[in-house]
Amino acid sequence: MITTTDLKLKLISGLGLEDISVDDIGDEMPLFGEEGLGLDSVDAIEITLLVEKEFGVKIKDLEENSTVFSTPETLTQYINKNR
Repeated sequence: MITTTDLKLKLISGLGLEDISVDDIGDEMPLFGEEGLGLDSVDAIEITLLVEKEFGVKIKDLEENSTVFSTPETLTQYINKNR
């Protein structure tokens, strides 16, 4: 079982978020949009690949992406549920 901290560390290193620490990312912070981390569609592709490589979980249902990628917490729950 992974934690949100595990996921945040992978996101920071995998997306090259050099100026952001784990403490800067809240568990319920939106990953996309101006009110959150401000990630974009290219980052979504990179996160999909990172989740598959690092955690062995494929995100198959593209319609589910908006829910799965909402926050670090929702993504962590998805990974743990589908591992």
